[in-house]
Amino acid sequence: MLLMASATQLTDVMKTLADPTRRAVFERIAREGEIAATGLVKGSKVSQPAVSKHLGILKDAGLVSARHRGRQTHYCAEPRALAPLVDWITHYSQFWHERFDRLEDLLNRMDQ
Repeated sequence: MLLMASATQLTDVMKTLADPTRRAVFERIAREGEIAATGLVKGSKVSQPAVSKHLGILKDAGLVSARHRGRQTHYCAEPRALAPLVDWITHYSQFWHERFDRLEDLLNRMDQ
């Protein structure tokens, strides 16, 4: 069930992941585990300043954490930050399953 206290968190997560480049950066971090910011720039078509900006927004939303090692900053995904989104999807999944079950019952009664 979606808690109203997390409505702001849900909005933050949705807004943050709505940007396709930012979502791709998050997905890459989640897939590869801890990765340096410089590693995110390599193999992508995004400039270092743009990657840094996206990382800052992901960090502000709690979707990634940063750890400094020497001159490099390494980023890790924080899957727990997706909880408000998962809760919202679960809530509406249940909502629609109930609605479809009711519709199916109604159609079955109409056939009889």
